[in-house]
Amino acid sequence: MLFEMLCLEGAQAGLSWLTILRKRERYRQVFENFNPAKIARFTPARTERLLEDPGIVRNRLKVESVVANAKAFLEVQSEFGTFDAYLKSVAGVPRMGDGVTVPARTPESDALSRDLQKRGFRFVGSTICYAFMQAVGIVDDHAKDCWRRLTPRRRPSPAPLRKALQEPATRPTSSARRRGESRR
Repeated sequence: MLFEMLCLEGAQAGLSWLTILRKRERYRQVFENFNPAKIARFTPARTERLLEDPGIVRNRLKVESVVANAKAFLEVQSEFGTFDAYLKSVAGVPRMGDGVTVPARTPESDALSRDLQKRGFRFVGSTICYAFMQAVGIVDDHAKDCWRRLTPRRRPSPAPLRKALQEPATRPTSSARRRGESRR
């Protein structure tokens, strides 16, 4: 899941989240369910075929970055045991923001971006890393009165929320709206 989220955040750069969410299932199909071991073996010919697929963003640099990132991801897993352990060593432990200001980047995302780039990852600028950190729960900067920050006793029943989350292509995330989802 972490590899998928990192790839999708990179694909989203400069586009709306809604665009990526609508293409998410096709991304999963053509990128072997984001299995980094399989993607790392993609040939240049396979990459060329991907660039012809209208179901994904056909940007050569973004498509090639998924393959490069798969190779780098496997190296990180080999060194740290898991990508999660790596993230904890570089980005720190999960934290809550103040829910008022939502930065585009932080010192933690700057550090993660620098380290990922040093390891050969691509499309991992600081803003992309901060959005990734939000998406995977390293950072929670929901407003203080948001249901996501309420104590478990005060949270609404998860059943309707679970149903809504199973249909992500119909609704952009709050982080996408903050990043200007309508921006093309």
